Amino acid sequence: MKKIEAVIRPSKLEEVKDGLGKCGVLGMTVSQVLGCGLQKGRTGIYRGHEYSINLLPKVRLEIIVVDELVDKVIDIIIKAARTGEVGDGKIFVLPVENALRIRTGDRGDDALR
Repeated sequence: MKKIEAVIRPSKLEEVKDGLGKCGVLGMTVSQVLGCGLQKGRTGIYRGHEYSINLLPKVRLEIIVVDELVDKVIDIIIKAARTGEVGDGKIFVLPVENALRIRTGDRGDDALR
């Protein structure tokens, strides 16, 4: 099993969720986060004064999948979240030692189904 963490633009969340749902991935955790990277924030003017926003709103998806689905899920996220501009986000893949479903006690891959 692998944990896929993706940090994407908030405007791309629905497209990513739709794509993942079509391939059978229904479980995910979505968090609103702030971050910075190559985008380096933006500046604005409020009442004649310039200010800078260094942390931009992003969405973090956390998805646990069986090893066979990792490449497919990554491809779906990339296809749905890409705009071609700086700030599209990042994807991280981490190993997962075990998963347990609290309600039934299922373990491993069975807990993901």
